[in-house]
Amino acid sequence: MNKGKTESGCGYVARRMLTAAMLLLVAACVQIPDLAQRRSTADTLAAEHGWQATSLPSDSFRLRAYLPPAPVAANMLTVYLEGDGLAWLSPDTPSADPTPTNPLALQLALRDRQPAAYLARPCQYGSAEESPCRQVFWTRLRFAPEVVQASNQALDQLKQRFRAQRLLLVGYSGGGTLAALLAARRQDVAGLITIASSLDHLVWAQDKRLSPLTGSLNPADDWRRLQWVPQRHYVGTLDKQVGRMPVAAYVARFPVERRPELVEMPDFDHHCCWLQHWPALKLDALARWHLSVD
Repeated sequence: MNKGKTESGCGYVARRMLTAAMLLLVAACVQIPDLAQRRSTADTLAAEHGWQATSLPSDSFRLRAYLPPAPVAANMLTVYLEGDGLAWLSPDTPSADPTPTNPLALQLALRDRQPAAYLARPCQYGSAEESPCRQVFWTRLRFAPEVVQASNQALDQLKQRFRAQRLLLVGYSGGGTLAALLAARRQDVAGLITIASSLDHLVWAQDKRLSPLTGSLNPADDWRRLQWVPQRHYVGTLDKQVGRMPVAAYVARFPVERRPELVEMPDFDHHCCWLQHWPALKLDALARWHLSVD
């Protein structure tokens, strides 16, 4: 996401030149995996657990999903939504494809022993080459109405494949933002769990001095529709990428008696140590809600 210009004059120019030089130095030392490598990473992770890739059509996009080879009928299906992935190469340079280098949501899904599926974001895993996948859909419009609609249609297909009655949505980073938007628009969501997610991205952009996601829907505006959905929102105390503020701002929108849980995890950051403690974190939320997966 491009940073808002908060400085001017020679000081601003010098800072940007220094930043560019540092980015070039980092790029010379750390090579970003190309699209084929990133797709191979996800395929390999899935194959190790017997999962397979599938493509889910929608009115606007084709979405990548990973599923067990023979989905078992489940009363409640847990769907894991991926984060923003490699949306930006630098503060001012969007990537050509937002496929994640480290698909954390996929790894969380693969550790789940209950019926589960993984859903990528629109334009990830090579679908960025398809129309209407333009860079704006993984930058400013990453939560646009057509993105939410496409993901909602994909959830319908996953629910049908598993013959599920209810959905538990688990979203990592931007996937949690999208999961909240989806939960606000469905009647079959039994629970919502987010991990390191910007649930009020307007507050997040202001806090980080970033350009606002103009044209994107904001979960904080949907609090009335979300107040009856059981929710738990995990925040790492060391997370500098998202942090506590946008989640706290989201929670504060709700009436006191209907406020979702905000759970801070000491020594966790944006990436560590969610995988190591999953699925215990999920099961703890289900126990708190007295929610059965049967």
